[in-house]
Amino acid sequence: MQPVNKMRTEFISKSVNEGFARVVAASFVAQADPPIDILADIRTAVSEAVTNAIIHGYDEKEGIIIMECLLYTDHVEITIEDFGKGIDDIEKARTPLYTSKPELERSGMGFTVMETFMDSLTVESVPGKGTKVHMTKQLEYR
Repeated sequence: MQPVNKMRTEFISKSVNEGFARVVAASFVAQADPPIDILADIRTAVSEAVTNAIIHGYDEKEGIIIMECLLYTDHVEITIEDFGKGIDDIEKARTPLYTSKPELERSGMGFTVMETFMDSLTVESVPGKGTKVHMTKQLEYR
């Protein structure tokens, strides 16, 4: 099935761009006129994915984050990709409350939040090369 629309944007891994990515993704998906709570779920998941890339992927150093959204008639696919340090153990990183940065006031719930708010989540990562988070969300209730 071909998407009805798609977009791709890249931005620098600055914390101010987390809000930018959240708004851009929600604005793009809004053209499908989904329920407002579905848009809120998408904003939350994108926010978590971008924040993870900034804090963990780049250790808050400057790098590039790419966000791609593919809009279909009944769902959206969103990919957030960084080219940072990657994840050594994806399963461990997806464990609730696990964090590689316990000194920060973060809860270690990023992947859990993404999984909760989206319908599917896959994570690909190569240490030293970066991480790609792929999420899907149905745009209507089932």
